[in-house]
Amino acid sequence: MSYADFIQQSEERDGVRLTWNVWPSSRLEATRIVIPLGGMYQPLKERQNFPVVGYEPVLCSRQTCRAVLNPFCQVDYRAKLWVCNFCHQRNAFPQHYSAISAEHQPAEIIGAYSSIEYTVQQRSPLPLVYLFVVDLCVDEDDLQALKESLQMSLSLLPPTALVGLVTYGKMVHIHELGCEGISKSFVFHGKKDYTVKQVQESLNLSGAPGRAPNQPNTQQAPGQPPQQQQQQHMPSSHRFLQPVQQCDMNLTDLISELQSDPWPVPNGRRPDRSSGAALSVALSLLEATYPNIGARIMMFVGGPATQGPGMVVSNDLHETIRTHHDVEKDNCRYMKKAEKHYNQLAQRATANGHVVDVFACSLRQPGLHEMAAVCDLTGGHMILGDSFDTSLFKQSFQRVFLKDAQGHLKMAFGAQLEVKVCRELKVKGALGPLVSLNKKGPGVADEEIGVGGTCAWKLCGLDDRTTVGVFFEVVNQHATPIPQGQLGAIQFITSYQHSSGQRRIRVTTVARNWADGAMTQQIAAGFDQECAAVMMARVAVSKAEHGEGPDVLRWLDRTLIRMCQKFGNYNKEDPASFRIEPNFSLYPQFVFHLRRSQFLQVFNNSPDETAFYRNKLNREDVTSCLIMIQPVLYAYSFSGPPEPVLLDSASIKKDRILLLDSFFHILIFHGETIASWRKLKYHEQPNYENFKQLLQAPVADAQDILRSRFPVPRYIDCDEGGSQARFLLTRVNPSATPNSASPWGQQEGGAAVLTDDVSLQVFMEHLKKLAVEAQ
Repeated sequence: MSYADFIQQSEERDGVRLTWNVWPSSRLEATRIVIPLGGMYQPLKERQNFPVVGYEPVLCSRQTCRAVLNPFCQVDYRAKLWVCNFCHQRNAFPQHYSAISAEHQPAEIIGAYSSIEYTVQQRSPLPLVYLFVVDLCVDEDDLQALKESLQMSLSLLPPTALVGLVTYGKMVHIHELGCEGISKSFVFHGKKDYTVKQVQESLNLSGAPGRAPNQPNTQQAPGQPPQQQQQQHMPSSHRFLQPVQQCDMNLTDLISELQSDPWPVPNGRRPDRSSGAALSVALSLLEATYPNIGARIMMFVGGPATQGPGMVVSNDLHETIRTHHDVEKDNCRYMKKAEKHYNQLAQRATANGHVVDVFACSLRQPGLHEMAAVCDLTGGHMILGDSFDTSLFKQSFQRVFLKDAQGHLKMAFGAQLEVKVCRELKVKGALGPLVSLNKKGPGVADEEIGVGGTCAWKLCGLDDRTTVGVFFEVVNQHATPIPQGQLGAIQFITSYQHSSGQRRIRVTTVARNWADGAMTQQIAAGFDQECAAVMMARVAVSKAEHGEGPDVLRWLDRTLIRMCQKFGNYNKEDPASFRIEPNFSLYPQFVFHLRRSQFLQVFNNSPDETAFYRNKLNREDVTSCLIMIQPVLYAYSFSGPPEPVLLDSASIKKDRILLLDSFFHILIFHGETIASWRKLKYHEQPNYENFKQLLQAPVADAQDILRSRFPVPRYIDCDEGGSQARFLLTRVNPSATPNSASPWGQQEGGAAVLTDDVSLQVFMEHLKKLAVEAQ
């Protein structure tokens, strides 16, 4: 089996991809391989025939280890003992394992089950809680479309799920759901920041929080009517959060009666929008009623907050909202205060295991840059669109509620990810939609990458696409060689609340071979350039967000040069002699496109767009992230079937249709000749059936992508020379520019791109020159 097949098999079976699949056996050798040892782990990756067992996992008895029994442990069937492959502790099997033998093995030690899921027994399933927070400062058409989407979502939620409604404009309203024939709500001022206690007292919330609605909290009094008894039995939160099956009709009517915020908006002013106060009040409601229980705040934002906590711009239209230039120059009047407010809200949400989704639809910036922390830290969805009345929002919102084969929602709550490592490794940190649990131990490294100083993290919300990047450090000393045949091991233990209400534990254990310094070729053969590119991209984005700016590009360049010096084959001072192995050859190309991408180049993007793009890079799987970094380009022509082509300006030809997939955009680009034929409507004439089929082929492929992608990409149909063609021209490698093009404006090989960026060819020439320089 080749390493490429092994990497693919490991991802399909375990949801794990490692930057290096053969590990250097000492700290010294690990520093020389340049790219850090790390892995991308997809905790809830879907897999056919996935083993789910109905008992608790067996743990190592050593308190500092507590690893889970796995296929890489040594098992003594006669003595009924197993040896932990992380700390080498000998452990006795529990009593109920007394019948095991080589022929009757429990699932967790079978080699094919390196990933397994345990269902933890509990008295009653936990409820799922959904709280809609709706912006009313939008126009009538947008509000009507949003109301229809909300009503549709009620049919997609489990009948036992609890649901509530908060609306806001100048004021914040928490709506009661149990009022028959009358709408009743509690009003909070949008300019104030309320504490949990203030909200709790205002709403008269009392009794034990987090109690499911079918569990009484008072003793039944004899002689009372059944309705009064039932009302007494309900917790006070039942007025605001009720099961869908109970409040479906009331809530549907309540949503249909919503109207735009009644407060007048003078000419030249923005509406008074209290987004920060609304989110704070919604979190306070959940903290007071369902702390540490899977809950989701789904916030719908139609523009920037203009008053109260979290305010990002004043309501005077003469004052423009901040740009990247303003952020760079520290010329943002409200930004730091708003970021502080939302960071505090994010900390409150993560402390209680609550998720915050933000669906922002506005032609202007809605303030996502400041709000990013509440999605990034809680694992919530972040959707950015132009209007609630577009298919981009409607379909993306609908796909949040996708279900698996058993009819359960593909979302999990209150997860904790713990990473166990063998003695030769330590955990540096992790990057993803997570926060630290500050769990120290012998497996925690001093050096940190991302969220470090711990071996366990909390993920408040995750789905089948959520992917976490974890970084490791080899700590074994060069003087103490690792015994031949001993494997290095990593174990990922994810405990989470399933959407069925069950508590589950998914355990994934991976093991790899060690190689000493003399086996550089063996280490190099196990390099996964795609995983490495995505993990380095996440590190680069993390550095950029912490204000390192231009230094990030220099860091990427230095890392690339050092990697080429280490693993390239060349004669010193001879760039023409430079060669690199196939499993390294694409990595420089990924770095080239990453340097030009919207993740690091903020020109022509708003701060909100940058926050949205970076949020997706930090949570999607390797394949999706690679498409973001280096989009995929397909060509359609009369000369043959559709084919993938280079992401290069040379691929742009007059008689060709191109389909660009950049994850965020799906673009169909018609060459000049094709575009002119289309304008003449040749495809509508019966004699040009083949031309009609050529036009339809990329549209059909684009629809396939649109049906499966989340969030739904923006669909663009354009012609060569049109304004929308810029979405393609900014992403292709500019191998032809006006300076290098022929006198007629277009080379035989493709279109000229007007840019100051260097091409991939020039980039590679400089890279080779720097790599072969004498050290």
